[in-house]
Amino acid sequence: MIFDNKLIQQRIEKAKLLKEYGFNPYANNSQRNTTVEKYINVNGDIFEKENKRDANRHYIVSGRIKFLRIMGKASFAKIEDESGMLQVYIARDNLPEGFYNNIFKKNIEVGDIIEVGGYPFVTGKGELSLHVDDLKLLTKAIAPLPEKFHGITDKEVRYRKRYLDLIMNSEVRRTFAIRSRVISLTRRFFEEKGFLEVETPMMHPIAGGANAKPFVTHHNALGVDRYLRIAPELYLKRLIVGGFEAVFEINRNFRNEGMDATHNPEFTSIEFYWAYKTYKDLIEITKEYFHYLFNHLDLPTLLPYGDMEVNFGNFREIPLIKSLSEIGGVPEDIVCDKGKILEYLRSNNLEANEAMNLGQLQGELFDAFVEAKLIDPTFITEYPVEISPLARRSDDNPAITERFELFIAGREIANAFSELNDPVDQLERFEAQMDAKACGDDEAHEMDSDFVEALSYGMAPTAGQGIGIDRLVMLLTNEHSIRDVLLFPAMKPLPQQCDNSNEENA
Repeated sequence: MIFDNKLIQQRIEKAKLLKEYGFNPYANNSQRNTTVEKYINVNGDIFEKENKRDANRHYIVSGRIKFLRIMGKASFAKIEDESGMLQVYIARDNLPEGFYNNIFKKNIEVGDIIEVGGYPFVTGKGELSLHVDDLKLLTKAIAPLPEKFHGITDKEVRYRKRYLDLIMNSEVRRTFAIRSRVISLTRRFFEEKGFLEVETPMMHPIAGGANAKPFVTHHNALGVDRYLRIAPELYLKRLIVGGFEAVFEINRNFRNEGMDATHNPEFTSIEFYWAYKTYKDLIEITKEYFHYLFNHLDLPTLLPYGDMEVNFGNFREIPLIKSLSEIGGVPEDIVCDKGKILEYLRSNNLEANEAMNLGQLQGELFDAFVEAKLIDPTFITEYPVEISPLARRSDDNPAITERFELFIAGREIANAFSELNDPVDQLERFEAQMDAKACGDDEAHEMDSDFVEALSYGMAPTAGQGIGIDRLVMLLTNEHSIRDVLLFPAMKPLPQQCDNSNEENA
């Protein structure tokens, strides 16, 4: 048990002593009247004063003690709230008699949350601080924080104990503040464009909207299985059938797949659908969206990402087939010949699955030779119909679809297409997917007869797009694992301890 730790036991005893002295170690009567950030901002003029202090001003600040240097008659501490860090000066003679020696020095320590009142002054070392004349313990932390100078370096610990990661690393809090801001700006952008935000089911009778393996749950009242949403697409398009012309949903999706640097079983995206538009219109609104984000987040056009520098002033477009040779270096005479593609994959020590059709193999070439090279924002267009079961065929070339995927820094960020609204074609695509499932493709799309029926009533020509919020935030914050932009990422369970003998080493 966690409370068997000796240091924790010592802190529990201190909390008991505080109660005996008449101090509530978990008080609920905070009088805070400013934040650290506001305190620093409004007191910048103290540096200009002759004695560098103003005892006529009084502030009450609350925060967690992150540093404490106790001396004989006075101490310095640094407290932190969500907005920043502030140094406070605590002198024995400024507090009630006996409080400094008997209460503060013996029972208050790093990790505790305190409230201090006092006036602003500048120390001899030139740091704006708070001269304390009143101190109150708000929360006694019985678990000691990690050692200050090393913090938490173990990624596993950071992800499993995100609360501790947030306490120790202000940059982590900044990342998640940016994430929240991105979601807020995304909502505002689409609302300003006239889109209506909607909510669709998260438990589906049929796993649809994407090629992915779903999570399965059971609905006891109905006595049927349900699938956690892998995408909201088919429900959002039902709304277009119903007469809404521009809808979006910021949604959580669930896919029962592997985990790596860019995949988590549950993730956030925005999907939006726009009647009387094509995928070409989506390319333009996507550029506007990125400009809107960068403007409101005050980000530079040239954005570092690891060893790369991404130029967001350089969006480009290229068809998938063309990208295989121009970017991937695949010989032109190979890209449209199934046999030659299989031979080329084998010659490069890559898996060559003869059961795949031509479009699927072209997708394999793209994944292997092109994707990682797409650093600046690149719209890959005109996907083969075999790997685009929900996209509209091109009128000029029925072998390809009016689709694009946006790649940035070697990763897919968005997927979009002119929507298929021919119910007969859609039924045939679903049937082809069912054949693929019968051949062992457990990520193939299920048959959705109700959606086909919905299309039969007529869906206006529509364009739809999904943007991965998690990967987008990774890009904007220079993070390279999806776990670093998810507050509570999926983690493999820790092995159960067989007995108590190993608890101290756990």
